[in-house]
Amino acid sequence: MPANHLPGAFDVAVVGAGICGLAHALAAARLGKRVVVVDRDSHANGASIRNFGFITITGQQAGECWQRAMRSRDVWLQVAEAAGIAILQRGALIVARRPEARAVLEEFMATDMGAECRLLEPREIGAHGDGLRTADFAAALYSPHEIRVESREAIPQLAAFLAERHGVTFLRETVVHSAEPGRLETSRGSIAAGAVIVCPGDDFRTLHPERIAQYGLTRCKLHMMRLAPESFDTRLPPVMSDLGMVRYLGYAERPAAAALKQRLLAEQSEHLRHGVHLIVVRSADGSLVVGDSHHYSDTPDPFAPTGVDELILDEYGAVFDGPRPRLVEHWTGTYASVSDRLALVDAPADGLRIVIITSGSGASTSFAIAEEVISGLFG
Repeated sequence: MPANHLPGAFDVAVVGAGICGLAHALAAARLGKRVVVVDRDSHANGASIRNFGFITITGQQAGECWQRAMRSRDVWLQVAEAAGIAILQRGALIVARRPEARAVLEEFMATDMGAECRLLEPREIGAHGDGLRTADFAAALYSPHEIRVESREAIPQLAAFLAERHGVTFLRETVVHSAEPGRLETSRGSIAAGAVIVCPGDDFRTLHPERIAQYGLTRCKLHMMRLAPESFDTRLPPVMSDLGMVRYLGYAERPAAAALKQRLLAEQSEHLRHGVHLIVVRSADGSLVVGDSHHYSDTPDPFAPTGVDELILDEYGAVFDGPRPRLVEHWTGTYASVSDRLALVDAPADGLRIVIITSGSGASTSFAIAEEVISGLFG
């Protein structure tokens, strides 16, 4: 679209076409609003595609985050059916390698969040698929709630669905210079909009940096990889392990997690130092997306030391039986992070919102957060 040749006024202008921005576009479009989404890139390239595509419910922090994840999962299911987005896996299996990890799962099962989950004895785990070192496990938790999509395919499919079915306008390769109530100033000209929603991901300095700075955000870099195993039981849902129980707050806030962390510090201190935990999900071609790690910096470096990948694969080998699969590809990603909240919604003025997912839960919670924001703007 030529410069200064922009569509007319919109009800909602969204800055950012990651999952957070697309979720806001969907929520507004479902209310019949005329929506434009503006993004500096030609296609999805950030944290929204550099992840597991794992809509994780079990293990999210109790209360608001868990409820948002449950609602977002429901929206994902609705959108996936309508947009032709494949649901590749359902459920989750969280294995406990140690008695201390089993104690965490037992406490989790006693909460409201565990109501529809099952605590499995080692002999029962095989019913969900073979290939795990079940003889070495103390227990496992099976959750029916989760779903898994292929992010690098699902995000473009979601954007196309919004354009085709809901009439959302997308302005790609367009830089937003300022975002104020009622108007965006962009590299293509001005855009009038009744409400403006800025979803900047981990760009804290382009738009409203003074507002964002008050939250003390930093950036988290993660390592991920794709493996091509010789065989993999397709019945297995996404798999996690002990290390995840000291990161995911739904487990980590259980009293028993303190003893688990002490044992992990004694036995896997390097894994903890690099923020390593294990998630393994399966893609349509049978390959596995495996990760990840967590390193925090205002400006993360672009390097991916193989030693960190080895720590992730070490945990993989402790959970999965057989030889190590062949490495197909690996990558890094970054996202916004802060210690005191999992997401923030800032309101600099009437009709203007800044929305940032300040954790790795964008795919899991964005749809619900967007519904809350749009409801707050339009009632």
